[in-house]
Amino acid sequence: MDINTITEIVTGLDEASLAGWREGDAFLGGGTWLYSEPQPSLRRLFDLDAFGWTPLELTPDALVVAATCKIQELYDFVPPADWRSGGLIRQCCDALLGSFKIWNMASVGGNMCLALPAGPMTSLAAALDATCVIRMREGGERRMAAAEFVTGDRRNALAPGDLLRAIELPVADLRARSAFRQASLTARGRSAALLIGLLDDAGRFALTVTASTKRPVRLAFDAAPDAAGLKDRIDAAIPDALYHDDIHGRPDWRKMLTCRLAEEIRTELAG
Repeated sequence: MDINTITEIVTGLDEASLAGWREGDAFLGGGTWLYSEPQPSLRRLFDLDAFGWTPLELTPDALVVAATCKIQELYDFVPPADWRSGGLIRQCCDALLGSFKIWNMASVGGNMCLALPAGPMTSLAAALDATCVIRMREGGERRMAAAEFVTGDRRNALAPGDLLRAIELPVADLRARSAFRQASLTARGRSAALLIGLLDDAGRFALTVTASTKRPVRLAFDAAPDAAGLKDRIDAAIPDALYHDDIHGRPDWRKMLTCRLAEEIRTELAG
């Protein structure tokens, strides 16, 4: 879809141009959502490809994923052999249903910033206890837990003009054991619930609930809980109002699905 309200595209990005952010501006990553529906309020686009960020960088402590990294680039990454949870990367990419055209244009950061409850890049980052690196409009950077980045349905923690720069996936969590569960109302439908569990070598257990809730919910335990303990924590952390309600599933069904998949994950990892 053409956006006929755009009068300028900024391709020479630097700190000064970001500081000039004004109403009617938007960041252009892959553009797969931006160009999918009318954007009557937009006047100017900042082309993020101008930054030339390295899509993926492996450091001793983290896999650093640039916000502009394409879904296909992330999917093609081959994890080291000792990353027992390395398979989560492809599982979450597969949860983003789309053609090869979408995969080669859609960005990891764009999927997170759109902040849909079913956004699988948010699921991956939150489950691995990742850190979001945010470039602020006034200059400098701030960091925050990926599990706190999405604050609600299509709402995130960015202030106007702030920019998600990168997502740091900790190597320590990628070396833990993991279990993945995803369910949809239809065979190829949007995720109605996507849950990921981690169990590290010290016995610490974490469960992350996404898609069924309006924002990610990550529950951490010093040891794998029993069935009743896990159910109690889920009920305490996720009030009924937090379960998402749309054409892809009613809240009561999503709640039932969440509890069922959580118990499957607990049994798999703790058994």
